[in-house]
Amino acid sequence: MAEAILIETENAPCGCRSYLMAGLSYLGILCFVPLLMSRDDEYVYFHAKQGLVLWMWSVLAMFALHLPLIGKWLFGFSSMGVLVLSVAGLASVALRRTWRLPLINYFVALV
Repeated sequence: MAEAILIETENAPCGCRSYLMAGLSYLGILCFVPLLMSRDDEYVYFHAKQGLVLWMWSVLAMFALHLPLIGKWLFGFSSMGVLVLSVAGLASVALRRTWRLPLINYFVALV
């Protein structure tokens, strides 16, 4: 998979709450907590939008299970992709960076 593009943030927030909220963004449906609670924090909002796109991808992957023959394969590959990108997002929060995740960044711009 392609490497994530690193964006340096000069004015990254230093509060523990910001990093906790950003980390919640990549934990499935919990992405809605930072979206609703920290809309004014740009760092958290960036991660929350990426987490929302990953959550939508995982929900759509569940619908792929209903497709005959190819559904299980689509679900498996999609679930693996969501897992890998979620771990990459959590790593970017742990490193206090904002990485534009590949494949996800295009859809984040649409949200």
